[in-house]
Amino acid sequence: MKRTNISSGTVWEDMAGYSRAVRIGNHVAVSGTTATDDSGQVVGAGDVYQQTVFIIQKIERALRAAGGSLADVARTRIYVTDITRWQEAARAHAEFFGDIRPANTLVEVSRLVGEEYLVEMEADAILAPEEG
Repeated sequence: MKRTNISSGTVWEDMAGYSRAVRIGNHVAVSGTTATDDSGQVVGAGDVYQQTVFIIQKIERALRAAGGSLADVARTRIYVTDITRWQEAARAHAEFFGDIRPANTLVEVSRLVGEEYLVEMEADAILAPEEG
C-alpha cells in the first residue's frame, strides 16, 4: 500500500522523527496534537476549550492534506491534564464531531510536553480508497 507522510513543517517532527499525519491506503493516523501555532506559541493558555478547538482545527488541516476531512474521523483520543475540566474539551469536541460521532477516549494524564498545554488530541480516519 502507498504511504504518504504529511508534515506540518515544525522543527519537532525532524527532532523526534515523526509526521503530523500518515496515510497508508485509506487509513490516516494523526499524531498527538497540541495547541501550538506555526510560530511555536501556545494558543489558549489556561483555556481547555480554546486549546481543544485549535487542536481540532490543526487535525482538520492535516486530514485535508491527506485527502480527507473531519467527516472521515473514526476515532479520537483526548488527553487532559485536569480531568475536572473534561467538559470543556468535550464541548469543543461535540461542536466539531456532534454529527460525525467518532469513537472517543478522554483520559487524564499527569502532564504533557509543557505546563501550558492542557490538552493533547490524536485522531484516526478512514478515507475513500485512493484512485490509481
